[in-house]
Amino acid sequence: MAVPSFLARERIVARPGFNRWLIPPAALAVHLCIGQAYATSVYKSALVEHFDASLTAIGIIFSIAIVMLGVSAALFGTWVDRNGPRAAMFTSAVFWVAGFLVGGLGIETGQLWLLYFGYGVLGGVGLGIGYISPVSTLIKWFPDRPGLATGMAIMGFGGGALIASPLSRQLMNYYDPAYDGTAGTVPNGDAVAALFFTLAAVYLVFMMFGAFIVRVPADDWRPAGFDPSSVKQKALVTTESVSARNAIRTPQFWLLWTVLFCNVTAGIGILEQAAPMIQDFFRTGATSTVAATTAAGFVGVLSLFNMGGRFVWSTTSDFIGRKPIYMVYLGVGIILYLILATLGSTATWIFVLTAAIIISFYGGGFSTAPAYLRDLFGTYQVGAIHGRLLTAWSAAGVAGPLIINGVLDTQGTPGELVAANYRPALFIMVGLLAVGFVANLLIRPVASKWHEPHATTPATARANPERSAAR
Repeated sequence: MAVPSFLARERIVARPGFNRWLIPPAALAVHLCIGQAYATSVYKSALVEHFDASLTAIGIIFSIAIVMLGVSAALFGTWVDRNGPRAAMFTSAVFWVAGFLVGGLGIETGQLWLLYFGYGVLGGVGLGIGYISPVSTLIKWFPDRPGLATGMAIMGFGGGALIASPLSRQLMNYYDPAYDGTAGTVPNGDAVAALFFTLAAVYLVFMMFGAFIVRVPADDWRPAGFDPSSVKQKALVTTESVSARNAIRTPQFWLLWTVLFCNVTAGIGILEQAAPMIQDFFRTGATSTVAATTAAGFVGVLSLFNMGGRFVWSTTSDFIGRKPIYMVYLGVGIILYLILATLGSTATWIFVLTAAIIISFYGGGFSTAPAYLRDLFGTYQVGAIHGRLLTAWSAAGVAGPLIINGVLDTQGTPGELVAANYRPALFIMVGLLAVGFVANLLIRPVASKWHEPHATTPATARANPERSAAR
């Protein structure tokens, strides 16, 4: 699929002397916007009341968006690699903004299906394309520190709610003065619709800024002093290349898919239910000791740890390796979920600290995955392989909220739930993390039969992305 000339990769090849540290701001401009997806819990109760629907029915909106994220990333991953980050970021902005506009119209007219289609389908496509758009570019700009690079690329997505959560609360209060963020007050549907329209305008500006400042390195560019042959000194790191088509035929891809699915499912359930969850854990009768404003602040704290974990843990993986860092995410995660289920309601600091570390591992799992893929399969079509791996996120986007919301719907009525009602779902997450831990232990180097010929170059990869299929 051709793109207009002003979006073409050839127009954004960096000139000699270009400073590669100018690229992370372009990635952040896009990822901070699409990271709003993590702030949906702030207005979730308002949508439940506005549409007179169940938690599950409203939670499906988030699930659809995550499913479409994975599907679009998988379908368009090769297209993104071939046409470059500017075309991808521009396309992402169009779909993401359209999702808010159509979703806002659905809220305003009381048509839940329009919200599903707008924020879920259209917005989800924008999420997927925008999410992978800067990843392979940053890996190519930082071949000496791929974990640092992917951490920079993806930490913005985790931090999106840090901005969107308080901003959404303030905007909803502006559009509905009766809503003041205290316990028992919920913004009306018109306020949420107005919020969607406002965010559409704001995000359009920032995402276009990112699209038009991004650049790609020349095919023969290398950082000063970097020796590509040195990367193979680390375990599981290859200097070979595997095509996206062949990567999905390897057991390594599917083991990593399982690892990501389990880690994401465990974390996404908490994120999607974050604001009401902290109120329910400290509820006495019909009253919670945690105010709505505090709950919104908790969403912001989780966003901060989500964002920080994506950078800190992924950067750490450059030194200790991808496989060991996933052993931490999953193994320590099991212990933390058990603490949350059994001791989380005894003190707010225990709940907040435990949940924050869990979410930092959740974010770290995302940002480390592209570097793990680069180690296993090389840089040849790492963006396209990453897109296919994100189908694990799609599956987790359905499984996580369905587990949490499904269990809660059987436990009682929203606004009356307590900590004990969450325990069955939290123990399910413990089991999932155990499965992921075993899958990570089984990952080994990719067999040589899947490697591309050494004559393959980034240029030929773009010109003929499926060349390996003909061999």
